[in-house]
Amino acid sequence: MDDATPQFLSPDTLPEPPGYSHVVSARPARVVWTAGQVAMHADGTPAPPGDWEAQTRLCFENLGRALAAAGAAWADVVKLTYFVVDVTALETVRAVRDEFVDTERPPASSLVQVAGLFRADLLIEVEAVACPSA
Repeated sequence: MDDATPQFLSPDTLPEPPGYSHVVSARPARVVWTAGQVAMHADGTPAPPGDWEAQTRLCFENLGRALAAAGAAWADVVKLTYFVVDVTALETVRAVRDEFVDTERPPASSLVQVAGLFRADLLIEVEAVACPSA
């Protein structure tokens, strides 16, 4: 492994994380940060209100589009930050996340429960940091 290849680490000195890495070490030539993405289609219509699975999936699809616009892909993602209005749907969020991220090298992540997002019908917003190799 060369110095530019990110290392995804979860040391034995910390609790085993459910689907994320405790730390990612990278020396990228380039870093891509996305704005928080929500469950809205390009025309502004939202995913169905109250549907955690549909909203999370559209949120991750939008993140993928944002990453692609910068020449990055899901395999390049080293950090995710989640903002959710309720933590009871965490199992659903994780299941959808695993359809997109490399589960063998999961990104570091943080999750914050918030009182609300910019629209009352939105349940989740996610930001990504990526380190494309090229």
